[in-house]
Amino acid sequence: MPRILKHRQLNLPGYDPTPARPVRLIARDLAHDATLPAHTHRWHQFLYTATGVVRVATDDTTWVVPPSRAIWIPTGITHAVTILEEAHMRSLYVLPSASALPTDACRVIEVSHLLRELIADLGAPQTEADPRRERLVSELILDELRTAETLRVGMALPDDKRLAALCNALIEEPSSARTLDQWAPLVGASARTLARLFADELDTTFAQWRQQMRLAHAAPLVARGWPLARVAAELGYSSQSAFSAMFKRTFGKSPSAFFAPKPPDR
Repeated sequence: MPRILKHRQLNLPGYDPTPARPVRLIARDLAHDATLPAHTHRWHQFLYTATGVVRVATDDTTWVVPPSRAIWIPTGITHAVTILEEAHMRSLYVLPSASALPTDACRVIEVSHLLRELIADLGAPQTEADPRRERLVSELILDELRTAETLRVGMALPDDKRLAALCNALIEEPSSARTLDQWAPLVGASARTLARLFADELDTTFAQWRQQMRLAHAAPLVARGWPLARVAAELGYSSQSAFSAMFKRTFGKSPSAFFAPKPPDR
């Protein structure tokens, strides 16, 4: 994943949140491989994918947002968006003073049934035409965001060139079963040095980072309708059951339950 070096501030006249309208909504349907170049906002963004899969990249982390989930992007954070599978995106722009979630970093969020319906209602004509109703729906959205569950689907990216070479190679070949000892001569660092770099730069272990990377790869494959056995093989797991067990340990539910279709927005 290349570093993001340049960015612009994205302003959308008429959609800026204000004290009177602290949450604004923009709906977009974007095709596979569409990209939104690196940019920032003056407000917080809650990017929700009713269907489809998107990848959001900052200068040090990449998140893959599965269907019916969302990512919270605080104001001022430079980010680029890539559509991995055709996505029905609903972006909430939140007034910074009305922040409902921590503002230190991006995070992927589990979208509750209620929050999904509130997002749909915010974009409905009857709500947009009624300031009182819009304000009430916005307040309920902010309250739901405060208790939203965070999903561990981010891939931290290193600065060290040797560790970056290893991570980029794994991103290109997620099924690789090489150990740190086997990677060491390929990237020019000892296994002990690589283990230390994972801990110091990414605050994780090699095995944990590889697991997060594989989970990120799983989302678009499942969204394409791949059988779980094929997904498991593509990601280097010995069996579908091994992949499913790892997935359930991470998310508390099986892949089939996690990716089960949910009713789309109205």
